[in-house]
Amino acid sequence: MKALRPLLAALCFSLLSLAASAEDMPVFKLEIKDGIFKPARLVVPAGKKFKVEVMNTGKTPAEFESTPLRKEKVLGPGAESFLVFQPLSPGEYKFFDEFHMKTGQGVIVAK
Repeated sequence: MKALRPLLAALCFSLLSLAASAEDMPVFKLEIKDGIFKPARLVVPAGKKFKVEVMNTGKTPAEFESTPLRKEKVLGPGAESFLVFQPLSPGEYKFFDEFHMKTGQGVIVAK
């Protein structure tokens, strides 16, 4: 049992480090409802990894897609998911809902 203590201590330290990293990552919520993003403009910290929780509260399929960020997530009505983004350089990054091209437009602004 004594031989396992250092291993258990190292494992606990690793898990605490992972939990601390996850807590440090900012989380942003994005709602898609019948082709409208709410909010349509997400301001995120530049140079920092972040997470976007996406919820489709509409009655039709919806999609978060960003060509410059190489991200895509399709959600059925009532579905929820998330996307994790690596640190971005300052700037604006457009995203859209391919199912609702006329109304489903948004931007992530990294500052």
